[in-house]
Amino acid sequence: MASGPRPGNLAPDFVLPGGVLDGDAFERRDYALSAARGRNVVLAFYPGDNTAVCTKQLCSYSSGLDVFEGLDAEVWGISPQGVDSHESFARAHGLRMPLLADTGRETARAYGVAAPGIGVRRAVFVIGPDGVLRWKHVALLGATFQSSDTLAEKLSGIKSA
Repeated sequence: MASGPRPGNLAPDFVLPGGVLDGDAFERRDYALSAARGRNVVLAFYPGDNTAVCTKQLCSYSSGLDVFEGLDAEVWGISPQGVDSHESFARAHGLRMPLLADTGRETARAYGVAAPGIGVRRAVFVIGPDGVLRWKHVALLGATFQSSDTLAEKLSGIKSA
């Protein structure tokens, strides 16, 4: 497995199709990391829509969006499934964060989290408003995930830096 970007380095830019649930509408568009400059971004790579741990993880992050917003941060979920799958997943669980489709796993490879068999390792990258990677966690097994509290703590460090 490639190591991907290291904290202190510029995070690899990408453009991926995705969507976000807004009321009853699922609004589709392309998401570019470079377009989010000026805000913190949490990239949450996850193996699959509607799987037990992924559902628990993304529901946790979605329910904590107010905390992330208070830290001037966006949370983007990224997995190899297509946008149609993401829409179904978001609607089934009321997920209110953008879900991005990395169907070719190019972005996962750029971040060093592409994995044979499962497609993508569970990983979280915290990127500062300047586009620099500030913190990352790549799970070896993927049976657990980084909590919203842990991510908020990492984001608070950026805000006060």
